[in-house]
Amino acid sequence: MSETITLAVPKGRILKELQPLLARAGIVPEADFFDDNSRKLEFATNIQNLSIIRVRSFDVATFVAFGAAQLGVAGSDVLMEFNFSDIYAPLDLGIGKCRISVAELKEHAESDDPARWSHITIATKYPHITQSHFAARGVQAECIKLSGAMELAPKLGLSRRIVDLVSSGATLKANGLVEIEKIADVSSRLIVNRTAFKTRSEEMSMWIAKFKEAAGGA
Repeated sequence: MSETITLAVPKGRILKELQPLLARAGIVPEADFFDDNSRKLEFATNIQNLSIIRVRSFDVATFVAFGAAQLGVAGSDVLMEFNFSDIYAPLDLGIGKCRISVAELKEHAESDDPARWSHITIATKYPHITQSHFAARGVQAECIKLSGAMELAPKLGLSRRIVDLVSSGATLKANGLVEIEKIADVSSRLIVNRTAFKTRSEEMSMWIAKFKEAAGGA
């Protein structure tokens, strides 16, 4: 009997976008897998040796990097931020599309000139991406690490600017913020633990091929 394969996927919006892709890859999880109210974290599937764990988006890459899961679905933002050497990301799944952007209050943006920045303070959950981006321009970015509610930082004087994921821009607008610069486009990737890819290459290659076919039909 084959050794169990664990697939780590993120909770929330991406999970809904992932649902048809899993179906096209031939994976049918337990009935309550897509139930937002379910408190379960691990789910069986119709495939005997494949289970799925549902975790926070930032944690998917950690589970895969350390071998607790052999496969995962992670945003390119997470991969950029942590840059795990033990992760192989062979496939863009074409879901979860958004961008990492710099934003600030609308009234400040009207008179702001990014070309004149030399030292800035930014609230973000992406300190590595933020500092690398601005260092390439010769700008020193002091990052205040937040896990959420980023849009409150400029309003409450914590920082003048934020770096965060932006999709429609509706949340920024609702909080009086505007995008002033895009750092990178983001989408979800299929990721594989490098050790698993070496020691179980036939199985991992099969799943990469299945997800590639499924993503191509999106």
